[in-house]
Amino acid sequence: MNFKNTKKMKTKTLMVATIFATSLGLTSCGGSGEVEETTSNDTTEVVVEETEKTVNVNLEASNVHWKGEMLGVYSHEGDINLKEASLTLKGDKVTGGNFVVDMTTMTPTDENYNPKEGKTPEQLVGHLQSPDFFDVANHPTASFVVNSVEGNVATGKLTVRGKEGEEKVENVNVAVDGNNVTITGTLTFNRQNYDVSYMPAAQDMVLSNDIILTIEIKGQM
Repeated sequence: MNFKNTKKMKTKTLMVATIFATSLGLTSCGGSGEVEETTSNDTTEVVVEETEKTVNVNLEASNVHWKGEMLGVYSHEGDINLKEASLTLKGDKVTGGNFVVDMTTMTPTDENYNPKEGKTPEQLVGHLQSPDFFDVANHPTASFVVNSVEGNVATGKLTVRGKEGEEKVENVNVAVDGNNVTITGTLTFNRQNYDVSYMPAAQDMVLSNDIILTIEIKGQM
């Protein structure tokens, strides 16, 4: 046997095995010595916090519309002016505020009157402003202060005839057009809770206890 040739064969076999093993190692690491790069498509969401803004209310353009009913007969309704108002918004949501109405400015807008029987708009206003109802001489304003807002409902303190109670302004809607903004909502309260009742009681019973206020406040931001 030629030991020299056997030694050469063993050397060649070792070299082939080494190369083969090295190739396997490179392949398992990505092949051809290249480093695999991982890219991530994750993006960071940037949340822009909206700032709270105060509405510069236009009192002349704003209005509160009131409505009361004589059960099963007819209703009376009209307008009343805002004396003061302040509202804050975040985006298109009300966050706080208040408004004050001037009870001396009641103006009927319905047509349910009979002058021949002495039933006129002036007679109605005089009756509503008397001590029988709102006692305007002693309580010339009524007000509402927002304490909290959830969804489209603002809960707060209503003051009528010096009496306070918790009420809700429902269906609050904010319409923004450029810098102009209109805020609307409806407040329904039970007049008996504020001593707005007519004596004698027999005549008061024909009147609905609910008084409905439709509020429209306009201004700019």
